[in-house]
Amino acid sequence: MRNINEWLTEYGQSHQNPVNKQLHWLCVPPIVLTVLGFVASLPAPSLAIWPAFNWVYVVSFLALLYYWFLSPPLALGMIPLLGLLLFLLGLLTRLPWPLWQSCLVIFVLAWIVQFIGHHIEGKQPSFFKDLQFLLIGPLWLLAFVYRALNLKYSPTHDK
Repeated sequence: MRNINEWLTEYGQSHQNPVNKQLHWLCVPPIVLTVLGFVASLPAPSLAIWPAFNWVYVVSFLALLYYWFLSPPLALGMIPLLGLLLFLLGLLTRLPWPLWQSCLVIFVLAWIVQFIGHHIEGKQPSFFKDLQFLLIGPLWLLAFVYRALNLKYSPTHDK
């Protein structure tokens, strides 16, 4: 398995243009939100020991586990962000139409903007090479925040 620095370096190779970078800051969080929303929209079993069970909790846990293996500090940083996204999903569920419909509109619009960013960049999105890059995008943004705050997120990353 590649380490976090290898993933972030490779992801960053197709994200050099300042406009593309800004568009990723604008679009990656809503894309993650909508993916969680699609998962939250899936039918879930009724569990006596966990009446509020939803598949979104399983998917969130698995993503955090993947992040933990790459970088425990970044995984810890993702916890409040996932919590915020789940809170926002709760707000979206209050709209007068199904959650998946709201997510579909946001998802399509965000991906259109992402592809515009990559057109400006002149490079294909990283996930065309490896689907795992879909999970790396949020970490790439968070790693930028860590560097700006002078926080270490890997053994080989200098503060």
